[in-house]
Amino acid sequence: MNDIDADNGNQPDLQVSYLENNIVSLRLQGNWLMNQEVPSEKDTLSQILRRATVQSIQFDTQMLGKWDNRLLIFLRTIFLWADQQGIPVKPEGLPQGVQGLIRLATAVPIKDTGQDPEETSLLSKIGDVSVKVTESSAETLEFIGETFLSLARFLRGKAQFRMVDLWSFIQQAGAEALPIVTLITFLMGVILAFVGAVQLRQFGAEIFVADLVAIGMVREMAPLMTAIIMAGRSGAAFAAQLGTMMVNEEIDAFKTMGFSPMDFLVLPRLLALSLMFPLLALYADFMGIFGGTVIGITMLDLSFTQYFEQTRAVLTLTHFALGLIKAVIYGALVAIAGCMRGMQSGRSASAVGSATTSAVVTSIVWIIVASAITTMIYSVLGV
Repeated sequence: MNDIDADNGNQPDLQVSYLENNIVSLRLQGNWLMNQEVPSEKDTLSQILRRATVQSIQFDTQMLGKWDNRLLIFLRTIFLWADQQGIPVKPEGLPQGVQGLIRLATAVPIKDTGQDPEETSLLSKIGDVSVKVTESSAETLEFIGETFLSLARFLRGKAQFRMVDLWSFIQQAGAEALPIVTLITFLMGVILAFVGAVQLRQFGAEIFVADLVAIGMVREMAPLMTAIIMAGRSGAAFAAQLGTMMVNEEIDAFKTMGFSPMDFLVLPRLLALSLMFPLLALYADFMGIFGGTVIGITMLDLSFTQYFEQTRAVLTLTHFALGLIKAVIYGALVAIAGCMRGMQSGRSASAVGSATTSAVVTSIVWIIVASAITTMIYSVLGV
Protein backbone atom coordinates (compact mmCIF):
# COMPACT_ATOMS: atom_id res chain seq x y z
CA MET A 1 0.00 0.00 0.00
CA ASN A 2 1.37 3.42 -1.00
CA ASP A 3 0.12 6.34 1.16
CA ILE A 4 0.57 10.03 0.66
CA ASP A 5 1.44 11.39 4.08
CA ALA A 6 -0.58 14.18 5.66
CA ASP A 7 -0.82 15.74 9.07
CA ASN A 8 -3.72 14.76 11.27
CA GLY A 9 -5.85 17.31 13.13
CA ASN A 10 -8.85 19.49 12.52
CA GLN A 11 -7.58 20.89 9.22
CA PRO A 12 -9.18 19.25 6.15
CA ASP A 13 -6.86 16.68 4.69
CA LEU A 14 -6.86 13.86 2.19
CA GLN A 15 -4.75 10.72 1.78
CA VAL A 16 -4.77 8.74 -1.45
CA SER A 17 -3.87 5.09 -0.88
CA TYR A 18 -3.34 2.40 -3.49
CA LEU A 19 -4.61 -0.98 -2.32
CA GLU A 20 -4.39 -4.39 -3.90
CA ASN A 21 -6.19 -5.13 -7.16
CA ASN A 22 -5.79 -1.48 -8.30
CA ILE A 23 -8.27 -0.17 -5.73
CA VAL A 24 -7.83 3.50 -4.72
CA SER A 25 -8.80 4.50 -1.18
CA LEU A 26 -9.50 8.15 -0.35
CA ARG A 27 -9.03 8.81 3.38
CA LEU A 28 -10.82 11.99 4.45
CA GLN A 29 -9.96 13.55 7.79
CA GLY A 30 -10.35 16.83 9.61
CA ASN A 31 -13.12 19.40 9.21
CA TRP A 32 -14.27 19.95 5.60
CA LEU A 33 -15.95 23.35 5.83
CA MET A 34 -16.54 26.19 3.36
CA ASN A 35 -14.42 28.63 5.35
CA GLN A 36 -11.35 26.41 5.20
CA GLU A 37 -8.94 25.62 2.42
CA VAL A 38 -9.55 22.03 1.37
CA PRO A 39 -7.52 19.80 -0.97
CA SER A 40 -7.90 20.56 -4.67
CA GLU A 41 -10.08 18.23 -6.73
CA LYS A 42 -7.65 18.58 -9.63
CA ASP A 43 -4.68 17.49 -7.49
CA THR A 44 -6.67 14.57 -6.12
CA LEU A 45 -7.61 13.36 -9.59
CA SER A 46 -3.98 13.62 -10.74
CA GLN A 47 -2.93 11.48 -7.77
CA ILE A 48 -5.56 8.87 -8.57
CA LEU A 49 -4.29 8.71 -12.15
CA ARG A 50 -0.78 7.82 -11.02
CA ARG A 51 -1.81 4.21 -11.42
CA ALA A 52 -2.31 3.26 -15.03
CA THR A 53 -5.41 1.28 -14.21
CA VAL A 54 -7.91 1.93 -11.45
CA GLN A 55 -10.51 -0.73 -10.79
CA SER A 56 -12.58 1.14 -8.18
CA ILE A 57 -12.56 3.99 -5.67
CA GLN A 58 -13.55 3.69 -2.01
CA PHE A 59 -13.56 6.03 1.00
CA ASP A 60 -12.28 5.96 4.56
CA THR A 61 -13.91 8.60 6.80
CA GLN A 62 -13.06 7.32 10.29
CA MET A 63 -11.03 10.49 10.91
CA LEU A 64 -13.54 12.83 9.29
CA GLY A 65 -14.72 15.67 11.54
CA LYS A 66 -17.29 18.35 10.75
CA TRP A 67 -18.39 18.82 7.16
CA ASP A 68 -20.75 20.96 5.09
CA ASN A 69 -21.40 21.72 1.40
CA ARG A 70 -17.68 21.92 0.68
CA LEU A 71 -17.29 18.16 1.19
CA LEU A 72 -20.28 17.49 -1.07
CA ILE A 73 -18.83 19.67 -3.82
CA PHE A 74 -15.54 17.78 -3.61
CA LEU A 75 -17.21 14.37 -3.69
CA ARG A 76 -19.57 15.42 -6.49
CA THR A 77 -16.54 16.23 -8.66
CA ILE A 78 -14.96 12.85 -7.88
CA PHE A 79 -18.19 10.96 -8.66
CA LEU A 80 -18.72 12.78 -11.99
CA TRP A 81 -15.14 12.17 -13.07
CA ALA A 82 -15.31 8.50 -12.14
CA ASP A 83 -18.59 8.12 -14.03
CA GLN A 84 -17.03 9.61 -17.17
CA GLN A 85 -14.03 7.27 -16.83
CA GLY A 86 -16.23 4.23 -16.20
CA ILE A 87 -14.66 3.65 -12.76
CA PRO A 88 -17.06 2.34 -10.09
CA VAL A 89 -17.18 4.30 -6.82
CA LYS A 90 -18.13 2.62 -3.53
CA PRO A 91 -19.80 5.20 -1.25
CA GLU A 92 -20.22 2.78 1.69
CA GLY A 93 -17.36 4.37 3.60
CA LEU A 94 -19.00 7.79 3.64
CA PRO A 95 -21.34 9.00 6.44
CA GLN A 96 -25.02 8.16 5.91
CA GLY A 97 -25.97 11.81 5.45
CA VAL A 98 -23.31 12.30 2.80
CA GLN A 99 -24.42 9.16 0.97
CA GLY A 100 -28.02 10.38 0.84
CA LEU A 101 -27.07 13.81 -0.49
CA ILE A 102 -24.74 12.29 -3.08
CA ARG A 103 -27.54 10.02 -4.29
CA LEU A 104 -29.77 13.08 -4.72
CA ALA A 105 -27.02 15.00 -6.53
CA THR A 106 -26.33 12.15 -8.96
CA ALA A 107 -29.95 11.03 -9.45
CA VAL A 108 -30.20 12.92 -12.75
CA PRO A 109 -26.96 12.59 -14.68
CA ILE A 110 -25.68 15.54 -16.68
CA LYS A 111 -26.02 14.74 -20.34
CA ASP A 112 -23.33 16.04 -22.61
CA THR A 113 -24.47 15.98 -26.23
CA GLY A 114 -20.98 16.89 -27.40
CA GLN A 115 -22.48 19.57 -29.63
CA ASP A 116 -21.87 23.26 -29.24
CA PRO A 117 -25.19 25.18 -29.23
CA GLU A 118 -23.68 27.64 -31.67
CA GLU A 119 -23.05 24.75 -34.07
CA THR A 120 -26.70 23.66 -34.21
CA SER A 121 -27.62 22.83 -37.77
CA LEU A 122 -29.86 25.12 -39.79
CA LEU A 123 -32.42 22.34 -40.19
CA SER A 124 -32.57 21.88 -36.42
CA LYS A 125 -33.10 25.61 -35.89
CA ILE A 126 -35.89 25.65 -38.47
CA GLY A 127 -37.50 22.69 -36.72
CA ASP A 128 -37.33 24.39 -33.31
CA VAL A 129 -38.87 27.58 -34.69
CA SER A 130 -41.60 25.61 -36.46
CA VAL A 131 -42.52 23.77 -33.26
CA LYS A 132 -42.65 27.02 -31.28
CA VAL A 133 -44.78 28.74 -33.94
CA THR A 134 -47.18 25.78 -34.04
CA GLU A 135 -47.55 25.72 -30.26
CA SER A 136 -47.99 29.49 -30.09
CA SER A 137 -50.61 29.43 -32.86
CA ALA A 138 -52.56 26.70 -31.08
CA GLU A 139 -52.51 28.64 -27.80
CA THR A 140 -53.60 31.82 -29.59
CA LEU A 141 -56.53 30.11 -31.33
CA GLU A 142 -57.59 28.50 -28.05
CA PHE A 143 -57.56 31.85 -26.24
CA ILE A 144 -59.48 33.59 -29.03
CA GLY A 145 -62.06 30.80 -28.94
CA GLU A 146 -62.48 31.16 -25.17
CA THR A 147 -62.82 34.93 -25.62
CA PHE A 148 -65.66 34.52 -28.13
CA LEU A 149 -67.40 32.05 -25.82
CA SER A 150 -67.14 34.58 -23.00
CA LEU A 151 -68.53 37.29 -25.29
CA ALA A 152 -71.40 34.99 -26.24
CA ARG A 153 -72.19 34.46 -22.54
CA PHE A 154 -72.20 38.25 -22.13
CA LEU A 155 -74.68 38.67 -24.98
CA ARG A 156 -76.93 36.07 -23.33
CA GLY A 157 -76.63 37.87 -20.01
CA LYS A 158 -74.79 35.00 -18.30
CA ALA A 159 -71.26 36.44 -18.04
CA GLN A 160 -69.79 36.90 -14.56
CA PHE A 161 -68.02 40.22 -14.03
CA ARG A 162 -68.42 43.39 -12.02
CA MET A 163 -69.72 46.51 -13.72
CA VAL A 164 -67.45 48.62 -11.54
CA ASP A 165 -64.47 46.93 -13.23
CA LEU A 166 -65.87 47.75 -16.65
CA TRP A 167 -66.32 51.44 -15.78
CA SER A 168 -62.83 51.53 -14.32
CA PHE A 169 -61.28 50.16 -17.52
CA ILE A 170 -63.39 52.54 -19.62
CA GLN A 171 -61.96 55.45 -17.67
CA GLN A 172 -58.40 54.14 -17.96
CA ALA A 173 -58.72 53.48 -21.70
CA GLY A 174 -60.77 56.60 -22.42
CA ALA A 175 -60.42 59.82 -20.50
CA GLU A 176 -56.98 59.05 -19.11
CA ALA A 177 -55.67 58.33 -22.62
CA LEU A 178 -56.79 61.67 -24.10
CA PRO A 179 -53.58 63.64 -23.42
CA ILE A 180 -51.25 61.25 -25.26
CA VAL A 181 -53.77 60.72 -28.08
CA THR A 182 -54.14 64.49 -28.44
CA LEU A 183 -50.41 65.06 -28.72
CA ILE A 184 -49.63 62.23 -31.13
CA THR A 185 -52.55 62.72 -33.53
CA PHE A 186 -52.14 66.51 -33.61
CA LEU A 187 -48.49 66.09 -34.57
CA MET A 188 -49.43 63.43 -37.12
CA GLY A 189 -51.80 65.91 -38.77
CA VAL A 190 -49.02 68.50 -38.76
CA ILE A 191 -46.61 66.05 -40.38
CA LEU A 192 -49.06 64.99 -43.09
CA ALA A 193 -49.87 68.61 -43.92
CA PHE A 194 -46.23 69.64 -43.94
CA VAL A 195 -45.17 66.79 -46.26
CA GLY A 196 -48.15 67.43 -48.54
CA ALA A 197 -47.52 71.17 -48.61
CA VAL A 198 -43.92 70.74 -49.74
CA GLN A 199 -45.02 68.64 -52.72
CA LEU A 200 -48.28 70.31 -53.69
CA ARG A 201 -46.82 73.81 -53.52
CA GLN A 202 -44.78 72.94 -56.64
CA PHE A 203 -48.04 72.64 -58.62
CA GLY A 204 -49.93 75.48 -56.98
CA ALA A 205 -52.34 73.00 -55.40
CA GLU A 206 -51.86 73.91 -51.77
CA ILE A 207 -55.60 73.78 -51.12
CA PHE A 208 -55.58 70.01 -51.60
CA VAL A 209 -53.51 69.63 -48.44
CA ALA A 210 -56.89 69.72 -46.68
CA ASP A 211 -58.02 66.68 -48.71
CA LEU A 212 -54.81 64.77 -47.95
CA VAL A 213 -54.96 65.39 -44.22
CA ALA A 214 -58.71 64.84 -43.86
CA ILE A 215 -58.93 61.56 -45.77
CA GLY A 216 -55.60 60.24 -44.51
CA MET A 217 -56.44 60.89 -40.87
CA VAL A 218 -60.06 59.75 -40.93
CA ARG A 219 -59.62 56.55 -42.92
CA GLU A 220 -56.17 55.36 -41.86
CA MET A 221 -53.86 57.36 -39.65
CA ALA A 222 -56.14 58.30 -36.75
CA PRO A 223 -57.35 54.73 -36.01
CA LEU A 224 -53.87 53.31 -36.62
CA MET A 225 -51.98 55.76 -34.44
CA THR A 226 -54.60 55.47 -31.71
CA ALA A 227 -54.26 51.70 -31.78
CA ILE A 228 -50.48 51.80 -31.55
CA ILE A 229 -50.65 54.29 -28.67
CA MET A 230 -53.15 52.12 -26.79
CA ALA A 231 -51.14 48.97 -27.49
CA GLY A 232 -48.21 50.49 -25.63
CA ARG A 233 -50.45 51.93 -22.94
CA SER A 234 -53.48 49.73 -22.22
CA GLY A 235 -52.28 46.51 -23.85
CA ALA A 236 -49.06 46.52 -21.85
CA ALA A 237 -50.98 47.42 -18.67
CA PHE A 238 -53.38 44.51 -19.15
CA ALA A 239 -50.52 42.07 -19.66
CA ALA A 240 -48.71 43.35 -16.58
CA GLN A 241 -51.85 43.23 -14.42
CA LEU A 242 -52.82 39.69 -15.41
CA GLY A 243 -49.19 38.53 -15.31
CA THR A 244 -48.87 39.79 -11.74
CA MET A 245 -52.08 37.99 -10.85
CA MET A 246 -50.57 34.80 -12.27
CA VAL A 247 -47.50 35.26 -10.08
CA ASN A 248 -49.67 35.84 -6.99
CA GLU A 249 -51.88 32.84 -7.92
CA GLU A 250 -54.95 35.07 -7.93
CA ILE A 251 -56.17 33.58 -11.22
CA ASP A 252 -55.92 30.11 -9.70
CA ALA A 253 -58.00 31.42 -6.80
CA PHE A 254 -60.69 32.60 -9.25
CA LYS A 255 -60.88 29.11 -10.75
CA THR A 256 -61.01 27.51 -7.30
CA MET A 257 -63.92 29.74 -6.26
CA GLY A 258 -65.82 28.92 -9.45
CA PHE A 259 -65.33 32.23 -11.29
CA SER A 260 -64.35 32.18 -14.94
CA PRO A 261 -61.14 34.21 -15.44
CA MET A 262 -62.23 34.89 -19.02
CA ASP A 263 -65.50 36.45 -17.85
CA PHE A 264 -64.19 38.19 -14.76
CA LEU A 265 -60.83 39.46 -16.06
CA VAL A 266 -60.70 39.41 -19.86
CA LEU A 267 -64.26 40.34 -20.84
CA PRO A 268 -64.45 43.77 -19.12
CA ARG A 269 -61.11 44.76 -20.62
CA LEU A 270 -62.25 43.66 -24.09
CA LEU A 271 -65.53 45.54 -23.81
CA ALA A 272 -63.82 48.68 -22.50
CA LEU A 273 -61.33 48.92 -25.36
CA SER A 274 -63.91 47.97 -28.01
CA LEU A 275 -66.22 50.73 -26.77
CA MET A 276 -63.61 53.43 -26.28
CA PHE A 277 -61.51 52.90 -29.42
CA PRO A 278 -64.13 54.37 -31.83
CA LEU A 279 -64.54 57.43 -29.58
CA LEU A 280 -60.79 57.90 -29.29
CA ALA A 281 -60.40 57.47 -33.06
CA LEU A 282 -63.14 60.04 -33.72
CA TYR A 283 -61.41 62.46 -31.35
CA ALA A 284 -58.09 61.71 -33.08
CA ASP A 285 -59.71 62.53 -36.44
CA PHE A 286 -60.51 66.07 -35.36
CA MET A 287 -57.15 66.58 -33.66
CA GLY A 288 -55.32 65.47 -36.80
CA ILE A 289 -57.44 67.75 -38.98
CA PHE A 290 -56.78 70.59 -36.55
CA GLY A 291 -53.03 69.96 -36.88
CA GLY A 292 -53.37 70.16 -40.66
CA THR A 293 -55.35 73.36 -40.32
CA VAL A 294 -52.53 74.96 -38.35
CA ILE A 295 -50.05 74.20 -41.15
CA GLY A 296 -52.50 75.30 -43.85
CA ILE A 297 -53.03 78.66 -42.21
CA THR A 298 -49.44 79.34 -41.18
CA MET A 299 -47.47 77.91 -44.12
CA LEU A 300 -49.84 78.00 -47.08
CA ASP A 301 -51.55 81.33 -46.39
CA LEU A 302 -54.97 79.65 -46.50
CA SER A 303 -57.78 81.15 -44.50
CA PHE A 304 -59.60 79.09 -41.92
CA THR A 305 -62.80 79.30 -43.99
CA GLN A 306 -61.06 77.98 -47.13
CA TYR A 307 -59.48 75.09 -45.28
CA PHE A 308 -62.70 74.23 -43.46
CA GLU A 309 -64.86 74.29 -46.61
CA GLN A 310 -62.38 72.13 -48.52
CA THR A 311 -62.30 69.61 -45.70
CA ARG A 312 -66.10 69.55 -45.41
CA ALA A 313 -66.45 69.02 -49.14
CA VAL A 314 -64.12 66.02 -49.29
CA LEU A 315 -65.21 64.20 -46.14
CA THR A 316 -68.32 62.02 -46.05
CA LEU A 317 -69.93 59.86 -43.41
CA THR A 318 -68.60 56.84 -45.29
CA HIS A 319 -65.01 57.90 -44.57
CA PHE A 320 -65.80 58.24 -40.87
CA ALA A 321 -67.61 54.90 -40.78
CA LEU A 322 -64.72 53.04 -42.43
CA GLY A 323 -62.27 54.51 -39.92
CA LEU A 324 -64.49 53.66 -36.97
CA ILE A 325 -64.87 50.06 -38.15
CA LYS A 326 -61.10 49.76 -38.13
CA ALA A 327 -60.99 51.30 -34.67
CA VAL A 328 -63.36 48.66 -33.26
CA ILE A 329 -61.24 45.88 -34.78
CA TYR A 330 -58.02 47.39 -33.44
CA GLY A 331 -59.50 47.78 -29.98
CA ALA A 332 -60.50 44.13 -29.83
CA LEU A 333 -57.07 43.02 -31.06
CA VAL A 334 -55.20 45.13 -28.49
CA ALA A 335 -57.38 43.82 -25.66
CA ILE A 336 -57.06 40.18 -26.76
CA ALA A 337 -53.29 40.41 -27.23
CA GLY A 338 -52.71 42.10 -23.87
CA CYS A 339 -54.94 39.72 -21.92
CA MET A 340 -53.63 36.64 -23.72
CA ARG A 341 -49.98 37.39 -22.97
CA GLY A 342 -50.87 38.20 -19.38
CA MET A 343 -52.76 34.93 -18.92
CA GLN A 344 -49.88 33.03 -20.53
CA SER A 345 -47.28 34.66 -18.29
CA GLY A 346 -44.98 32.59 -16.13
CA ARG A 347 -44.81 32.85 -12.37
CA SER A 348 -41.82 35.13 -11.94
CA ALA A 349 -41.03 38.84 -12.16
CA SER A 350 -38.98 38.36 -15.33
CA ALA A 351 -41.86 36.43 -16.92
CA VAL A 352 -44.20 39.36 -16.29
CA GLY A 353 -41.76 41.69 -18.03
CA SER A 354 -41.49 39.32 -20.98
CA ALA A 355 -45.28 39.02 -21.17
CA THR A 356 -45.64 42.81 -21.24
CA THR A 357 -43.11 43.16 -24.04
CA SER A 358 -44.71 40.31 -25.98
CA ALA A 359 -48.15 41.91 -25.58
CA VAL A 360 -47.01 45.17 -27.18
CA VAL A 361 -45.21 43.42 -30.04
CA THR A 362 -48.14 41.09 -30.69
CA SER A 363 -50.64 43.96 -30.63
CA ILE A 364 -48.68 46.05 -33.12
CA VAL A 365 -48.19 43.12 -35.49
CA TRP A 366 -51.88 42.26 -35.38
CA ILE A 367 -52.82 45.91 -35.90
CA ILE A 368 -50.63 46.29 -39.00
CA VAL A 369 -51.90 43.02 -40.47
CA ALA A 370 -55.52 44.01 -39.76
CA SER A 371 -54.92 47.42 -41.33
CA ALA A 372 -53.58 45.86 -44.51
CA ILE A 373 -56.45 43.36 -44.72
CA THR A 374 -59.20 45.93 -44.12
CA THR A 375 -57.65 48.37 -46.59
CA MET A 376 -57.59 45.67 -49.27
CA ILE A 377 -61.21 44.80 -48.50
CA TYR A 378 -62.23 48.45 -48.78
CA SER A 379 -60.42 48.66 -52.11
CA VAL A 380 -62.14 45.56 -53.45
CA LEU A 381 -65.54 46.86 -52.33
CA GLY A 382 -64.78 50.24 -53.91
CA VAL A 383 -65.39 52.29 -50.78
